[in-house]
Amino acid sequence: MTSPKPADTRTNGRSSQTATLAEIAREAGVSAPTVSKVLNGRADVAPSTRSRVEELLRTHGYRRRRAEASRSPLIDLVFHELESAWAMEVIRGVENVARDAGLSVVLSESAGRLTPGRTWADQVAARRPHGVILVLSGLDESGRALLTSRSIPFVVMDPAGDPGTDVPSIGATNWQGGLAATRHLVELGHTRIGAISGPSRMMCSRARVDGYRAALETAGLPVDPSLIVSGDFHHDAGYRQGLALLRREDRPTAVFAGNDLQALGLYEAARELGLRIPEDLSVVGFDDLPVARWVGPPLTTVRQPLTEMAEAAAKLVLDLGKGEDSAAATRVELATSLVVRSSTAAPAAR
Repeated sequence: MTSPKPADTRTNGRSSQTATLAEIAREAGVSAPTVSKVLNGRADVAPSTRSRVEELLRTHGYRRRRAEASRSPLIDLVFHELESAWAMEVIRGVENVARDAGLSVVLSESAGRLTPGRTWADQVAARRPHGVILVLSGLDESGRALLTSRSIPFVVMDPAGDPGTDVPSIGATNWQGGLAATRHLVELGHTRIGAISGPSRMMCSRARVDGYRAALETAGLPVDPSLIVSGDFHHDAGYRQGLALLRREDRPTAVFAGNDLQALGLYEAARELGLRIPEDLSVVGFDDLPVARWVGPPLTTVRQPLTEMAEAAAKLVLDLGKGEDSAAATRVELATSLVVRSSTAAPAAR
């Protein structure tokens, strides 16, 4: 007697994604066309209904079939702040990869927020790009569910916080960079070294200061909390905090400025106080923006491979879109390196 064939359980009890949509519509108490509108990013759905449907889509792990997801020839690149030469290096890297793939780049800014708003997510869903790259930003659960349900891959570059183990990300060895910058100053003979950090909410900023602390502790030097001041990675912060450090009677003989823009602000503060670089003050930045070579004196800095990081993020998001997602749960960190120029020297005898 022939045994009956076991039931096909490959769809976890659901015959197809069409049945799943019908099930989601029943659970949400809406019609199937309403679920379709949510999937397609249509605006004519009440916010409460949209949230309820998207939560069910996420719970059921629903993804649009690739045949359904006709993609626009675009990569969405979103910054939390779109300004400075730092952003230009990132744009250049993404453009390099997009151009080779026959794609265009759409730029947007989240106005300083580390998580883009719902309006942005709806716009991306409606555009259906090949992928999304978020720089110093992230996605909340709603945004992630929205992009995932439409099979729009996303990658975080230089994440502000912990992106989570299931979010692909590209970063740099910030801790190692902070260590190398401070160790260079220690090896020159400096024992009183200040630091101008970036925002404490950013993981890269905290890592650089942690590297600074580790270099001092390894050298047997005390870490003076009063010599660590907070900035925001902008020129004005380097100027203001630089003045505060350099006006002290026991001012530092060297400062790790956290990034190049703050280092340039520190240059301005030193000039205003009549201090010479590097004779009276050694300065190290972070990023190695093109301006670091042009300023006088040329800036010693930690090279963060911004263009290469952006290229890696763009390649990864395109691979994810092709289903090559073996790296989706990994964090890639590109190496930083110290570039010694003319802004550092041994401390002057006092």
